[in-house]
Amino acid sequence: MPDAHIADLIIVAARTENLDAEGEGISLFLIDPQTEGVRVEQLPTMDQGRKLCAVSFVNKTVSSAELIGKAGQGWPAIENMLTRANAALGLEMLGGGEKVLEIAVEYAKVRVQFGQPIGSYQAIKHKCAEMLLQVESSRSIAEYAAWTIDGNPQEVSKAASMAKTYVGNMYRKAAATLQILGGIGFSWEHDIHLYYKRALASEAMFGDTVFHLELLASQWDKTVHDVI
Repeated sequence: MPDAHIADLIIVAARTENLDAEGEGISLFLIDPQTEGVRVEQLPTMDQGRKLCAVSFVNKTVSSAELIGKAGQGWPAIENMLTRANAALGLEMLGGGEKVLEIAVEYAKVRVQFGQPIGSYQAIKHKCAEMLLQVESSRSIAEYAAWTIDGNPQEVSKAASMAKTYVGNMYRKAAATLQILGGIGFSWEHDIHLYYKRALASEAMFGDTVFHLELLASQWDKTVHDVI
């Protein structure tokens, strides 16, 4: 759970009924992490800029006063939160990709090899041009996903999954161009390694690429079935 070590309250999802039914019987509870039976442990992470914690419960009991909404009806709220979170994460990943492109292009202009900037070599030009293409196409998808939240709610789930997969793939590939920076790109002295770690962490967050591709495929199958 992100930033649980500094949270005043934690929303916890727990199955309280229909124990064998997927997505049903989920209830939400507002828990004080300082109460007895709750343990919050900060975890070592690849992306040091994003703090993650393991939250565990030992003989923890809750009361009806801690219940959010109606019992057994928490799953729609979770789905809605995850959809919006993925749309927002798509915009964050887009910004990361833009910054990585900016860093790579700037370095290619000033790094000199064999008497000329490395940006004058065709291989580097092609790499930067490919990054630009992916960043700009990702911008359309990420901004569309954000727009659908209010502009077209019926499409927001599909749009958020598309943004998560496409923009996440772009960010990871763009951040991997730390190779353009040569040796400095693999050192702690340069910030590019932070972007690469964030790209990998963000790609796995709120469902990885495989999860969202399967989700899109299931939605497509349902659409085709409804049309037929």
